[in-house]
Amino acid sequence: MSKLLEPAHLAKLSLKNRVVMSPMCLYAVTQEDGVLTPVHFAHYLTRAMGQVGLIILEATAVTPDGRITKNDLGLWNDAQAVKLRDLVTNLHQLGAKVGVQLNHAGRKAVDAVTPVAPSDQRYSPDYRQPHTLTIPKIHDIVADFRAAAKRATAAGVDVIDIHGAHGYLIDQFLSPVVNQRHDPYGGSLRDRYRLLHEIATAIRDEFSGSLWTRLSLTDYQPSTQQNSLSEWQRVAQWLEADGVDLLDVSTGGLFPLKPNFPVHDGYQTKFATKLKHAVDIPVSTVGLLDNPGLCEYILQNHQADLILEGRALLRNPNWVATADLALHDHNLTRDTFNQSYYRGMDER
Repeated sequence: MSKLLEPAHLAKLSLKNRVVMSPMCLYAVTQEDGVLTPVHFAHYLTRAMGQVGLIILEATAVTPDGRITKNDLGLWNDAQAVKLRDLVTNLHQLGAKVGVQLNHAGRKAVDAVTPVAPSDQRYSPDYRQPHTLTIPKIHDIVADFRAAAKRATAAGVDVIDIHGAHGYLIDQFLSPVVNQRHDPYGGSLRDRYRLLHEIATAIRDEFSGSLWTRLSLTDYQPSTQQNSLSEWQRVAQWLEADGVDLLDVSTGGLFPLKPNFPVHDGYQTKFATKLKHAVDIPVSTVGLLDNPGLCEYILQNHQADLILEGRALLRNPNWVATADLALHDHNLTRDTFNQSYYRGMDER
């Protein structure tokens, strides 16, 4: 059996395969109340029927003003938690493990009346200028993450993924450009990490399952204007010490910028691999991983431990079956793939 499709035991999880549905916003909460809808049930249950090993729900706000849009999911009240429990129960019955990605959008909260951020810089001219968070308000946000984690625990989720990527609030605090504070939450890397440390610690107090953190390892800015690789490796080590079980590696989102290098299949995996070299916990990779052969190559060569599929699962809810056919067809064994292409992947 291929490594992609064999059962896996890692990060406090027992999974039937290493295929994970990446969090992707549906913007389907038409009542604007943060509660799961029939659209969400159909969407996620279909992927569970397609044999995805772990399904991570889209970015779920810990407070109303922390939503990316007013049509996002939330976990700031018990009504939302009750519906989440119903979905988790159904997904478990279909053999899938379930995660929820907890988020605060910060300055990227499109519909917030008063968006907040570590400093008062806009994301772009089209966005509202954020209010700089006071220390008491920061403490309130940490408490919001704790309360959401408690509700997620009651709902029976297997994974909580802290959204520290894509330019949302935690990513904003980690950035030496966006975070211009001169207090215990700004300045040095250790102080810029303080918010994430407090959130991870608060969640771990409430949740004994598999705790993940998603990070964006490049902002597509000049190297002098963003955290270096060695700094991200240090953050990864701190997260491991804070009880995080897996690092969910992505890129971009802090600024309205596209990649400053040619994008190719698996283009983000090199960042996951570099974090993997710095920690003893597993890492996942995401981004243009439609090709099952490439996914298998990444796993076999220890470049990452789990494969997160995003748009591939939107296009094809039965992608796992497609991968099974590709990886086990005698005419599509690993030896027939273009090995020079994959060697090139290692070098990029």
